[in-house]
Amino acid sequence: MQAAAALRLARTRALPRATAVRCLATTASPSHVAPAGAASSSVKLAPIPLSNVEAQWVKLSSEEKVSVQEQLEEIQKRDWKTLSLDEKKAAYYVAFGPHGPRAPISQPGDGVKIAFWTLALVAVAGGLYATARSFAPPPPKTISKEWEEATNERALELKLNPITGISSEGYKGKGFVQTK
Repeated sequence: MQAAAALRLARTRALPRATAVRCLATTASPSHVAPAGAASSSVKLAPIPLSNVEAQWVKLSSEEKVSVQEQLEEIQKRDWKTLSLDEKKAAYYVAFGPHGPRAPISQPGDGVKIAFWTLALVAVAGGLYATARSFAPPPPKTISKEWEEATNERALELKLNPITGISSEGYKGKGFVQTK
């Protein structure tokens, strides 16, 4: 227990203030961090424990997040075989975790909401279609089986399409009849 406290104290003293703060995944400075020449607050932040950084990350202030990033930069300069599992997890989470631009867009339960509203809109569209059909005029009289059969008889009288159509020899088709 005392060894862990001594190691933590040694880490805090060994952390020199970097001249430029940089993100772990990129070489560019983040836009929310002031440059090194700017006046910084005189408040010295205590080192944040790296165990379970994933759970604390949302609650940390931007200064604390920068402090964690600096801590991890110094830790990663050492041999990776000597890093603890918590330090490796923290480094991975800070560099590639679901925060900032990689935060998930949809929240849990959004799929159910989307499915519900899609079904509701389909039901409304179906209702509008049924309402429009109920007010529509009846189909024209030319769309009836009797009318189409009469059209077939008239086509035979006039010998329409004598080569391949209804008036041709051995024709076995329905002609103009399309309704059932």
